[in-house]
Amino acid sequence: MNKKPRTSLQVETDLKLPAEKVWELWNDPKHITMWNFASDEWHCPRAENDLRPGGKLLTRMEAKDGSMGFDFSGTYKEVKPYRLLEYSLDDGRVVRLEFTPHENGTRLTESFEAEETHSLEQQKTGWQNILNNFRKYAEGVS
Repeated sequence: MNKKPRTSLQVETDLKLPAEKVWELWNDPKHITMWNFASDEWHCPRAENDLRPGGKLLTRMEAKDGSMGFDFSGTYKEVKPYRLLEYSLDDGRVVRLEFTPHENGTRLTESFEAEETHSLEQQKTGWQNILNNFRKYAEGVS
């Protein structure tokens, strides 16, 4: 049985914050619930994050009108504070985040294996919108 190779997509954003602050705002559940959604019609009412290899990540995304929602969850494979996170989603897809310092702050690069339900463009747009929302939140609270 041959498995079709998964397509990998990448999104990124630059933040005017040090990597340590970006790391904190990205990983602390009290902050995750404030930015982890792709549009204003959605929200993230719950987040759990056991930030260690073998630890679990769980976020709940829901439409504000209650019409739909889903859990986004996985298990960390690699955790290098202020530099790198890699985890496997429960469906086996891999997500990798790199926190790269530069003279004006930090570049956050997120690579992820695409799923087969939505178009590649929809997925890339959704993940980029979440990153943009994160940047807006992070720069607003710092």
